[in-house]
Amino acid sequence: MQTDTAPLKVTLVIGSNRHGRFGPVVADWLLDRLRDREDLVPDVVDVAEADLPMSMAPTPGATAALASVTPKLASADAFVVLTPEYNHSYPAGLKNLVDWHFTEWQAKPVALVSYGGISGGLRAVEHLRQVFAELHAVTVRDTVSFHNAGGSFADGRLKDPSGPDAAAKTMLDQLVWWGRVLREGRTSRPYGA
Repeated sequence: MQTDTAPLKVTLVIGSNRHGRFGPVVADWLLDRLRDREDLVPDVVDVAEADLPMSMAPTPGATAALASVTPKLASADAFVVLTPEYNHSYPAGLKNLVDWHFTEWQAKPVALVSYGGISGGLRAVEHLRQVFAELHAVTVRDTVSFHNAGGSFADGRLKDPSGPDAAAKTMLDQLVWWGRVLREGRTSRPYGA
């Protein structure tokens, strides 16, 4: 049996849309980790730029917003979702992006990276696992979380990258394994068939 070793198309979803958000700092670090790998080709969907309406009604505005986001999700072999923790869960804008799509997530792996205060966003991660399971996506076991994230970075760079870099490698290795297996599965037998 021949294994498909072509690089995976991975879409990084930046899940915060608050003014003054910290997400882009973590996203820049994460994009460097993704670009360092020959087995991944990254793309980005930023919730703050998606401009999806909160009403699920099909309107011209929704159609235009979906036209810029949906192809990136549909063509992805895998996802990395970056989320802060708001009120013990993940942001409404991220939930809105997830809910506007269904088949785009199916039978694809999702890695989760979080940041926040003392919990590092891990409560948001656990809520997202439930949502992605409902969408027939597979979340990888290991995550990267930044506890007291603002204090972990200085001038946009990690003060001590050793732990997060190691955690990212483990998580991305798992994402690649699942991404290849699920891509082969979707190719040989369409999901749900």
